[in-house]
Amino acid sequence: MQAKISPDRIGAVILAGGRGARMGGVDKGLQVFRGQPLFAHALARLRNQTSGTPGLIAINANRNIAQYAEHGLPVWPDTLQDYAGPLAGFLAAFDHCTQTQNKPDYLLTVPCDSPLFPLDLLERLAGALADGQADIAMASAPEVQEDGSIRVRAQPVFCLMRTRLRDSLQEFIAAGGRKIDTWTGQQRQVLVAFDRPQDDPRAFLNTNTLSELQQLEQE
Repeated sequence: MQAKISPDRIGAVILAGGRGARMGGVDKGLQVFRGQPLFAHALARLRNQTSGTPGLIAINANRNIAQYAEHGLPVWPDTLQDYAGPLAGFLAAFDHCTQTQNKPDYLLTVPCDSPLFPLDLLERLAGALADGQADIAMASAPEVQEDGSIRVRAQPVFCLMRTRLRDSLQEFIAAGGRKIDTWTGQQRQVLVAFDRPQDDPRAFLNTNTLSELQQLEQE
């Protein structure tokens, strides 16, 4: 077993830079869930991780930047134009992590629209990354298929990555790449299944529409 990764060496970014197209173009991270904006739930869960709070937490956002900044966290807009997707948020976070005074060795990414993600997310991803001597640890979780069967599916926006992958991602994007799993598949990665009996089956639900958000609030 490899040495434990200290949370002080980890930077975390909440991905809130999308168009929110399926929500009618609203800023998804600012939509209210249980009395607070969605991104605030992600922030609270990052601060309460079982392995400790990441040494740096920031928000990737491209709109309403002043409103996000009111919470006292750095706000990192995409450096790419026209809402280029989650990988643009990854790249912006990599860039900032390599420029900060205390440069994190690792980057944890979480989306703003999954307000119930596990409190042991970082602990389990970090353990798998260290034990597997990998560059990326990605969460996976059971999902019910249309035929009623259950399949464990990768959750590409829930990743713990070594920040040294920044140049690889820059080259991939410069060549026109946009799909997370295509890029991560080129790296040494491990999948971490969140399918233990005690794991919340709703942990990785993402609320793409306002109706999905309302339904989750009523559960």
